[in-house]
Amino acid sequence: MRNLKNDFINREIAYEKLLDYGFVKKKDHYILQKTIGNGCFQVIIEFSYNQQTAKVIELENGEEYLLADVKNVSGSFVQTIKEEYENILKDVFQKCTIQNPFHQRQTHLIIQYIKEHYHDELEYLWEKFPQDAVVRNKKNGKWYGVFMIIPENKLKSHSNTLTEIIDLRYEKGKTEEIIDNHSIFPGYHMNKNSWITVKLDNSINITKIYQLIDNSYQLSMKK
Repeated sequence: MRNLKNDFINREIAYEKLLDYGFVKKKDHYILQKTIGNGCFQVIIEFSYNQQTAKVIELENGEEYLLADVKNVSGSFVQTIKEEYENILKDVFQKCTIQNPFHQRQTHLIIQYIKEHYHDELEYLWEKFPQDAVVRNKKNGKWYGVFMIIPENKLKSHSNTLTEIIDLRYEKGKTEEIIDNHSIFPGYHMNKNSWITVKLDNSINITKIYQLIDNSYQLSMKK
């Protein structure tokens, strides 16, 4: 059995896409079964919130075909099975997962909040900065959030440690009333008169961040 955990370091499962793809949900597990090798083998992929695994079963005896997960194995027959197996895994990753380089729990909660309340997905726009993303108002195309991973020393700190942030719109000319240079900073790489930056390291309550997101969204509606 192959543990797919490392394949999800910078990606996450789009669970809403699994059923359309062909996965069957059993309690909190999503299972996909696909026949390969002229009907002699079966690929079983299983996703849950705690684990992601894949394996190949030899249908004649019901045993796992371990060679499918052995690297540098020789033999044309084995190579054919491995190729079919890998193609299925690749297709699942392309169609049922999305990029997500963020690791902080607050970042994930915010992304989920935006999906549920505004039905917006992260857009990765910059080839030079593949970890940075924006969310935009679908009604007018304006950004109301920018997610980034930057060194802390970009935010009045002496540390080179990477930190996750979100840039949000704020009332023009009033940003100083909320900036504390601890958890909320002047807008990084944005107009500091109308944007703020929030560190997503639990230094500020998540409910407060949700309120700031709502405020930013409303501001994006203005002409």
